[in-house]
Amino acid sequence: MNDDHKVSTGSYAFLTFLTLLNVMNFVDRQLLASFANFIVPDLGLTNTEFGLLTGLFFLFFYSTAGLFMGALADTINRTRLIACGLAAWSALTALSGAAKGFVSLAIPRMFIGVGESIMTPTSMSLLADRFPAHRLGFASGFYYMGVPIGVGASLLVVGYLGPAIGWRNCFYLLGGIGVLFAVVMWFMPETPRKHLADAPQETAKQSFREIARTLVTALRTSPALLMTIGGGVAFHFILGAATFDQLWYVEERGFDRAEIAQITGWIGIVAGLMGNLFGGIGGDWFLRRTGMGRPMFLFWIMICLAPLNVAYRLVPPDTLWFWIGVFIGFFQLGCFYGPTFSTVQELVPPQIRATVVALYILLLNMAGVAIGVSAAGVYVDWLMARGSAEPYTSALLWFTVISFSAIPLFYFAGRRYEQDRARLYEKMQAAAV
Repeated sequence: MNDDHKVSTGSYAFLTFLTLLNVMNFVDRQLLASFANFIVPDLGLTNTEFGLLTGLFFLFFYSTAGLFMGALADTINRTRLIACGLAAWSALTALSGAAKGFVSLAIPRMFIGVGESIMTPTSMSLLADRFPAHRLGFASGFYYMGVPIGVGASLLVVGYLGPAIGWRNCFYLLGGIGVLFAVVMWFMPETPRKHLADAPQETAKQSFREIARTLVTALRTSPALLMTIGGGVAFHFILGAATFDQLWYVEERGFDRAEIAQITGWIGIVAGLMGNLFGGIGGDWFLRRTGMGRPMFLFWIMICLAPLNVAYRLVPPDTLWFWIGVFIGFFQLGCFYGPTFSTVQELVPPQIRATVVALYILLLNMAGVAIGVSAAGVYVDWLMARGSAEPYTSALLWFTVISFSAIPLFYFAGRRYEQDRARLYEKMQAAAV
């Protein structure tokens, strides 16, 4: 297994295109939350209904379908699989613009999740076959720049296009753009699978049963893998609750809905890009320098930033600490993706990389984001019924504290990483003999 090969210019170009598609992925996914101050009153949604639309209804289909799509990506042409998913979710995004109420928005929202579930497991598998292990943290971090750019861009759409053409036309427009990108992706060539190219003889394709058995074995024998996944789930509790951020800015901090979308959109793009580059490049550097896993790098980031994550929810919006806190929230989110997605791929055999990414996404979303956003919506409605002065603030603070349980998990995952990775490679070398 040779990790010393040079990365071609074509691989960097391919990474850039996948990142662009991931931007579209998160723009479409985030549109509903970003347009919260427009859609909630227009359709007469409660906080619980809004939480279900942005949380459980979308994420259940996204996460469960993703596990199947990850296994599928380990067996069939991956670029065409992405093209099919992109076309499907883009068409359904356009259809969402015609929604008249909760049910007519919920139905396309569920099936958007199925289309989007293809994107990341398949992309991570492609990148692992184009980049060596010592550059995989960078590649994962660069790809996940699509998150802050996509989230920020969706807010800019709200702030600039929303007042001009309305939220429905924004959904129609972005859906159409996505379909055009799907056509381009369809003609992209597949990337040779590294583990098959390195094999001494023709290797038969795996069955779903063999993939599942290999995955279970990896989970049972790697505490670092389990703790990295657990830390990611804990970190995502606040990401789910943060779906209510735009409502919090307007209802409890007094901002105009279009103005705050513009401001947080630009902050999100700048801070998120900085976080992604810092997390991807810094995580690779930390691993080379210390020998400890990239989750330890995230441990130190979370320890340092935890006080600011709490403080900015409590201070007035006209203070410097408030805006530092907004910036830090996007920055820390960007730091997360490169270190954890590269770690979970490095701790499993290469033939199940897309599957483990899909499982990781399922757990992040169903055990992290879905609980965060759905529980926060119910909690906010309960606080409102009891006459709470700042229900959004209370909910966001509680879920911030809960997310700090990721800190010890990342610490122990980082300490254990090298031992578990060495054991995996020993088993792979023994099996190849």
